[in-house]
Order: sequence, then C-alpha cells, then structure tokens
Amino acid sequence: MNLNRYDLISLRLFVGVVELGSLTLGAKEFGISLAAASKRISELEAHVGQVLLVRGKKGVVPSPAGQAMYRHSVELVGRLVQLSHAMEDFQRGAHGHLRIWANPSAFAHFLPHMVSLMARHHPQIRIELEDVLSHEAVRAVNSGGAELGVIAENTPTEGLQTVLCEEDELVLIAPAGHPLLGDQSVQLQDILAHELVGMNMSTSLMRQINGQASLSGQSARLKVQVRGFDTMCKMVAAGVGVAILPHLSALPLAPALGLGLKRIEGDWTQRRLYLALRDQNHLSSAARAFVGLMPWVPKAI
Repeated sequence: MNLNRYDLISLRLFVGVVELGSLTLGAKEFGISLAAASKRISELEAHVGQVLLVRGKKGVVPSPAGQAMYRHSVELVGRLVQLSHAMEDFQRGAHGHLRIWANPSAFAHFLPHMVSLMARHHPQIRIELEDVLSHEAVRAVNSGGAELGVIAENTPTEGLQTVLCEEDELVLIAPAGHPLLGDQSVQLQDILAHELVGMNMSTSLMRQINGQASLSGQSARLKVQVRGFDTMCKMVAAGVGVAILPHLSALPLAPALGLGLKRIEGDWTQRRLYLALRDQNHLSSAARAFVGLMPWVPKAI
C-alpha cells in the first residue's frame, strides 16, 4: 500500500466524523462542503480497500476496519497537533508547551498548586489549561487535543493510562444553622430527604452520588443543576438547597458565603483524582516535567 497516498487532511476529517457521528457535522467543523467531505472519505476508503464508515439514519459509525483506522489516526493526528504547538512555542521564544484538560475538582486545589510548581521549576514551559468535565478530558487526551487530563476515578478511561493525583472526600455543604449541620452524624439518606443543588447527571460527581443512592433505592432530587462548584455554593447560600462537594473544593468557598461543612458517614465519600495520559513512556519533555513534580508519582516515572 502506497503510504504517500495517505492525506493528513482526510485523516483529520475522518477522526472528526467518527467522534461527531456525522459526516455533515464533520464537514461543518472543517469548513468544507458535505460533498467535499464525502469525496475525501470515499477516496480514503478506496485507498485502503475497506468500508470505513457505515451510514445510517442517525449518522455514521465506524466499521471494524474503521475502528482500527480511527485508533491509529487519533494517535497520528494527536502527534501532529503536538508538533504544531511545539513549533508555535519556539516561534514565541518558549521552550515547551503543555496542554492540560481537567475537571472542576482539579482546578479547585491540585492544579493551581502544580502550575505554581511548574512556574518555579520550569519557567520556560508554557501551560494551557481547559476547565472541562472528566469525560471531555478523556476524549481530548485520546484525540490529541490535550496531552494530559485530570479526571475522577469513576470515569471510563478508554484505554488511557492513569496516575493518582489527589485524594479527597465528599462533604455536605449547607447554610449556617441548617438542621443537617447539627451534632449528629449525617448519612446520605438524610441528605437525600432535602432538595439538592448539583451538577449535570453525566458528571463524575453526580454519578458517584447517584450510584450510592441507588443502593438504598433512592435518588437525588435536584432543585437546580449548575456547571461549577462556586455557583453551587452561591445557590446553597441563597437557600436553594444543600449540596455535596469535594472537601478541598468547598473549603475555600464556604466561609465567605456563610456556609457550613459536615462530614458524611461512609467509605463511599472517598474521591480520587487521576492524571490521564496515553503513554507515560512517550511523554513530551514538558509533560514529563509536570509528572515528575507530582508527589504521588514514583520517581521511576
């Protein structure tokens, strides 16, 4: 098979179409017509001699050959993105670039500390951060949009390697004087008797809460759903409901809003963050420098 006939533009288009599940959306994202996108995919299929995309009423899905093509193309496209960033950094005078996508819990404690360490030990490295949900971080690392991701432990990793970043626990947060903040211990079932301020049900935090609640035949009654922990705390302070947050995230927010924190009984409240990466043996120098500063990581890495 002639390697020179592989077109990077078509491969990038193919990756986008698979991830979006639509040839139309893939063409729109690349700024080309549907006809042009269809022609590129057809030429790619002709070159490999296999049907790569199976068309249906709801969009497209990769065939078995398409799945293999996607796995290899994602890695190739990801390397190309990293190459582009590296060259842009040298043009700006920097000597390294690191893109990290991380969930809200990481931004509340772990990540600012690590960025501070990087600034002191590796000031020549430029770091680009994106505040996203855990599953979005996984997708970004897999596609090459980010080299590292910080995710919660109950997030499907889709084959990525993980390294422990931080350990925390979930706590109740409520307005001062709320009955749940009394002297008696608080169980999850006590909290679920009240309306909650929460995040989207697809987030790792809500999956953790609902997973435990379902064991006793209960579910969270969400009064309102928000995106960030700071907004959750403001809603609680306004009397909308109570909330369950990671302790390290709630601790700096609660005092200014007049909120109280209380430990929730049960081992299920333990919450761990993991660094997600594709291959720790092939990290860029910038990513290796970041990982090397992590306190949880064995020195061999």
